[in-house]
Amino acid sequence: MSDYYDAFEMSPVPTPGPDAVAPEPYRGIYGMPAFVTIPTTDLAASVDFWTRGLGFFALFSIPGTLVHLRRWAFQDVLLRSAESVPAQAPAMSFSFSGVLNQIDSLVEACRALNPDSVDGPRDTPWNTRDVEVITPENARIIFTAAKPFDPASQEARNLEAIGITPPGAGRGDNEEHA
Repeated sequence: MSDYYDAFEMSPVPTPGPDAVAPEPYRGIYGMPAFVTIPTTDLAASVDFWTRGLGFFALFSIPGTLVHLRRWAFQDVLLRSAESVPAQAPAMSFSFSGVLNQIDSLVEACRALNPDSVDGPRDTPWNTRDVEVITPENARIIFTAAKPFDPASQEARNLEAIGITPPGAGRGDNEEHA
């Protein structure tokens, strides 16, 4: 029996498909299980890029010091004032999930703010379409959207090769995980 089981009910990310609808921005307050903190030398410019380009909103701010940004539940970013930022983006990246119908508008919005900020979109061997965005703080952000699952695709074979199979594909009974 597989140790993996369907737990999509825990996530705000909708089931992949051509008609997948992104959830509304989440304005609730919760204990954040994970978040990223990004230093910036220009808090206003950073907030502008993240909100107009990447679709975040300002949940709250401490003027001149910190802005807490969010998109969906569990997609939290803290922008904090700093004396300096790296001169170039690191190899490390941070990824945010979206839905396929958000890709084109995100690319257009980011390119309108900074034509050189976007690389992609590109399809991955693990069945997503990804866009890499370099923000004004030189953070490397990946916007990723799952593609509809095609059991006959190379991506499905790639996933199956590492033990990830679709529901109902003979993985066994997962009742103990429910």
